[in-house]
Amino acid sequence: MELTIDDLKRILRAAAGEEEGIDLDGDILDQTFENLGYDSLALLETGSIIEREHGIELEDTAVTVAETPRVLLSVVNEQLAAARAA
Repeated sequence: MELTIDDLKRILRAAAGEEEGIDLDGDILDQTFENLGYDSLALLETGSIIEREHGIELEDTAVTVAETPRVLLSVVNEQLAAARAA
């Protein structure tokens, strides 16, 4: 199972809400999390939710160095693929 952009949007909203004026329903794949209004604490919480929901363990730095949703999805989906292969 892959983490999709829709999954990520749901998790971002659960982790830290939605910044006023930011439309997560738009094309956010290449916008920085900073521009979307999410700080490192919100991203750490996002990572925790992903770990719980998908049964994987992400390094804290994997989440905080991902500057855009596209990069975060790539990192998480690589972890998911590795966990399935193990």
